[in-house]
Amino acid sequence: MKFKIALLSVLVTFLANAQKQPVDFIITNATVYTVNKNFDKAEAFAVSGGKIVAIGKTEDIMNEFVSGNVYDAKNKFIYPGFYDAHAHFYSYGMNLQTLDLRGTKSFEEVIERVTQFRKSKNPAFIEGRGWDQNDWQIKEFPNNQILDLIFPDIPVVLTRIDGHALLANSKALELAGITPKTKVEGGQVEVKNGALTGILIDNPMELVYKSMPKPSRKTQISALKAAEKVMFDHGLTTINEAGLDRDVINLIDSLQREDRMDINIYAMVKASKENVDYYTKKGIYKTDRLNVRSFKFMGDGALGSRGACLHKPYSDKPKHFGALLSPVKDIRAIAKQIANSDFQMNTHAIGDSTNTVLLKIYKEVLTGKVDRRWKIEHAQIMQEKDFDYFKLGIIPSVQPTHATSDMYWSTERLGMDRIKNAYAYKKMLQKAGLVALGTDFPIEEVNPMYTFYAAVARKDLKNWPQGGFQSENALTREETLKGMTIWAAYSNFEENEKGSLEAGKWADFTIFDADIMTMPIDMVPAVKPKNTFVKGKQVK
Repeated sequence: MKFKIALLSVLVTFLANAQKQPVDFIITNATVYTVNKNFDKAEAFAVSGGKIVAIGKTEDIMNEFVSGNVYDAKNKFIYPGFYDAHAHFYSYGMNLQTLDLRGTKSFEEVIERVTQFRKSKNPAFIEGRGWDQNDWQIKEFPNNQILDLIFPDIPVVLTRIDGHALLANSKALELAGITPKTKVEGGQVEVKNGALTGILIDNPMELVYKSMPKPSRKTQISALKAAEKVMFDHGLTTINEAGLDRDVINLIDSLQREDRMDINIYAMVKASKENVDYYTKKGIYKTDRLNVRSFKFMGDGALGSRGACLHKPYSDKPKHFGALLSPVKDIRAIAKQIANSDFQMNTHAIGDSTNTVLLKIYKEVLTGKVDRRWKIEHAQIMQEKDFDYFKLGIIPSVQPTHATSDMYWSTERLGMDRIKNAYAYKKMLQKAGLVALGTDFPIEEVNPMYTFYAAVARKDLKNWPQGGFQSENALTREETLKGMTIWAAYSNFEENEKGSLEAGKWADFTIFDADIMTMPIDMVPAVKPKNTFVKGKQVK
């Protein structure tokens, strides 16, 4: 009799499961932040073919679907896979192959790292990045005298952390053909007492970069794979790559098609004349992992190297305004060309003068064109009257950790009046209706938890300053999470496929032990993801 009951029970279970829809896997018993229109929470979801089939309560999902892979989340917290809406993925990977100068506290420490790097690697050309004179006791650009003394016969090129200035020794300057008489529009070749100091700011840097050895394909692939691992370790699933050339875009595409890269890349093409001509004729290129539909244009330099273009002189350097990197007529011409295509224009704009110029041009060339979603990347320093341009559908793409990295010295650069409209993320959000959030790594750290913390708390990792830096421009946790997910997806025209956890969208998500939406905000930077999934595939 017991055997018959057991057999009947198995038969009932079999018939019940036979009526359920089979899926690849099911996740149950979680707190899922869907980030859908209503910002709903769910408990479970089913995934098939890399996409979410249904999402809701655990009981409902288990009653409707069946799978041999059911994961009990045991009350863990799940968020949509994070975007970094402005980053330098390829450069980050390449930097991992070279000398890291981040965190140096003096020029002497820079020299020490360069010396150790040469001893351990014995390279034919020394390349490094990450120094920041604002972190040193003497907050001035270094010169190349010591480099020339220690490294007279090997080229040395050390790029500042923001990528807008570099220090080169005389051997590297010689290879690049740079002399005290070299003039390049949109930047500076620093000369003192008739001699080169080795400091190049913005456009002249390209002369040095063009003279450097080209990386091998093997090195490039290693760089991309190394960068991808770091992304997944931090719960990032889509990277907005802010400025690539065609050869790197093609390499990424080939690796993705060969299933050797899983990370999603929204590629902004460097807006050279050649690239703009090529891609506007070719048209938007999109796969499940790669989205090539925008151009990255450089408006000016950075605030830290005083290359940002301001309406009035720098408060700590009289008569110095910074500079646009291209004449206004050239900016307008390329904007018109892009406006007449289906592509976005995403422009690096730091200084208030640059933002004024670009926002006016955007308005002019986009008149009569609907839903173009052009972006201002950084939008760091604004004039009060210029915030209203964001009502026109122009999207601010900003980096919260820039505010907390720059707050120690930015008031000295700008003065008390201008600083009030710098890093003004809340004010932009109120005008634009959304903000896309990123880091600008490797200038800042990759970790999206630092982004979340800086946006909400407006503090550094030592919990300073009390009350937050210009806390009136802090974002709420919900706004911040949206900026790292659905709003970033919208800025890429990807909101129907990613950015939230909803039926029909890709199963890009990250699992945490802690709830960043409710835990004490000062604890958020220490939070690390347990698992990361891209298109239903576990990648961490």
